Formats: sequence, C-alpha cells, structure tokens
Amino acid sequence: SNPVVHFEMPANDRERMKKFYESAFGWKMQQLGVEMGNYVVAHTSETDEKTGMVKKPGMINGGFYDRTDATQAPSLVIAVDDIKAHIEIVKKAGGKIEGEPMDIPGIGWHAAFIDPEGNRVSMLQPSKQM
Repeated sequence: SNPVVHFEMPANDRERMKKFYESAFGWKMQQLGVEMGNYVVAHTSETDEKTGMVKKPGMINGGFYDRTDATQAPSLVIAVDDIKAHIEIVKKAGGKIEGEPMDIPGIGWHAAFIDPEGNRVSMLQPSKQM
C-alpha cells in the first residue's frame, strides 16, 4: 500500500497562516529559506530532528507554499517505492503527470499529477537516508 505521507496547502500570508495553525492546533511551524521557495513545514506531531519525519506511525506532517493562483487547493502527497515506475502506473490509470520529477534534497523525488477527477496530488519516493 502507498500511504499518504504529507499534505500541502497554499497560503496568502505566511505569518498569519503560521500564527493561526500554531494557535489553533499547536503545530510547530518551520520557515525554510528562499532556496526552498520560502516553504513552511508544519510539524503536526513529534518529529525526528535528524530525518524530519514523524516519530509516531500513521501521523503526517505538512507544508504551506505561497499562493500564486486563486484556484490552488490543498493537496496530498503519497509515498511510492519507485517514482519512475509509479509515473507510468498513474498514466495508465488515467492520471496526467505535471512536469518532470524533481529531487528535493534530503527528502526524495517528487512528482505531481492530476487525477481523473481534476485533483492535484503528488507522489514522493523518499530518500534512502530517511
């Protein structure tokens, strides 16, 4: 089975978003730099400092990116063992791959797709070091 391992949501105002989720849910927010697109990691559960992964099985963390389009919506990230093989599986099942797989240093290979219902979803082949 390929579990959901991450979520992503767009944000108009990073500071307002961080304050809301910290206050409302107690999430720990980690602001990344320009080299990572000013992405904000949302730690929703106790996280291993070395790997950045949650310590408790079944829990997931997430992240927020700058909204660039009014139609952007929350998205899920699904773990896969082999990103290239799964790209072909998604295509055969009726999904449309968006762009080329991207290496996220220290995290793994990432590819986004549109499912037959029009939802944007992502796949992640985690790095071996995780």
